[in-house]
Amino acid sequence: MEETKNSTKYFVWMIIAMLFWGVAWTAGKVAAEHSNAQVAAFWRYAVSFISIIPVVWFLKTPLKTDRVGFLYMLLAGALTSLFNYLFFAGLSHGEAGYGGTMVTSLAPIITYMLSISLLGTKVSLRQVTALFIGVLGAVILLRIPFDGFGFFDVQSSYFLGCAFVWSLVTVISQKASSRAHLMFYTFVVFGVTAFINMLFALPYAPFDFEAYDAVFWMTIIFIGVIPGTFSTALYFVSAGKVGAHRTGVFMFIVPIGAIVSSWFVYGEVVALSTIIGCLLAFAAVVLFNMKRAKNSGTS
Repeated sequence: MEETKNSTKYFVWMIIAMLFWGVAWTAGKVAAEHSNAQVAAFWRYAVSFISIIPVVWFLKTPLKTDRVGFLYMLLAGALTSLFNYLFFAGLSHGEAGYGGTMVTSLAPIITYMLSISLLGTKVSLRQVTALFIGVLGAVILLRIPFDGFGFFDVQSSYFLGCAFVWSLVTVISQKASSRAHLMFYTFVVFGVTAFINMLFALPYAPFDFEAYDAVFWMTIIFIGVIPGTFSTALYFVSAGKVGAHRTGVFMFIVPIGAIVSSWFVYGEVVALSTIIGCLLAFAAVVLFNMKRAKNSGTS
């Protein structure tokens, strides 16, 4: 009974973390409108890096890794800085609800494909079927049956880049997980990301605090602390209790936060094709992990 109660608590925490990650898409659009992609990208992870320090200390996170693990962290940081720029650049041109749904839906499918091709992950017939469903969902999300290759517009290109880059980061995280504690890994990646984004933000005077209004600073602090550090900590703690095989399914809560918050702030209406594509991708993730969940139990 106590175990069930604890599991429920972690499920709730995971849902909260995912909803905040969804809201981050709308907040990111607000921040991009009150600055530019370069400055917003730097301050988002600068705030996250500073605010994660007490979390690492409180959790008594072991600060150790080997040389290969450190190289993984540097590479993940470089790729995350690229994702971070594409995130804000895409939001400055496109809709937050569409971006949050598209990236969250496509990233797991691309990750599975990269895991198969780069990590040699073995797949069953059921998982091949799941990938087919996921690709079908991606095709509908990109509106290829309706608009052909019109998804190569500015908005979709940035978000498609986000999904691909985040998939690479996920694969690297899988490789690094055995070499460093995930919170230490996140701490270093946050720092590397902030530093690289700072280099590209310097021409735009990111430290001229008076150049950016209160809306920008409140929004960027919110993104950095709540969806950034707070939700990331909740995610890692809860993922360890809920089970790694279930975390992919929880990612599909992110579009709910993105869609609802973007509708509330911007009045964005999500297309039916986006919802159908998201549901197909969700079904693919569930089907892909079904056998793994059965074999893994609750670990």
